[in-house]
Amino acid sequence: MVSTESTAAKFDTVKLVYILYFIGFVVGITTLAGVIVAYLKRGEASPDAATHFTWQIRTFWIGILFSVIGAVTTFILIGFLIMLATVVWMLIRLIKGFMLAGEGKPIPNPTTWMW
Repeated sequence: MVSTESTAAKFDTVKLVYILYFIGFVVGITTLAGVIVAYLKRGEASPDAATHFTWQIRTFWIGILFSVIGAVTTFILIGFLIMLATVVWMLIRLIKGFMLAGEGKPIPNPTTWMW
């Protein structure tokens, strides 16, 4: 069966998750909503969109990991640097992913830790 869904429509939910993540820097709960949507939609998404959902899920969990490490190490002051680096890392991944989604392109290597 041939899909009649346009490329733009395939990436609407992907873009929604990126937007929820961006809003999450101000209102944290939206990031949790975004990762839930990514988990729910990944299985039914096109292969190109599925790479974005995998990227978003990994960004969430790796971001949580380094945020916790940063929070635990704040008493020795390095934690603030770790948390700042985590925010920058997340922003780079989210901007890159959002731009690729806007172009209708998949994430080349969604399982990488970098960008």
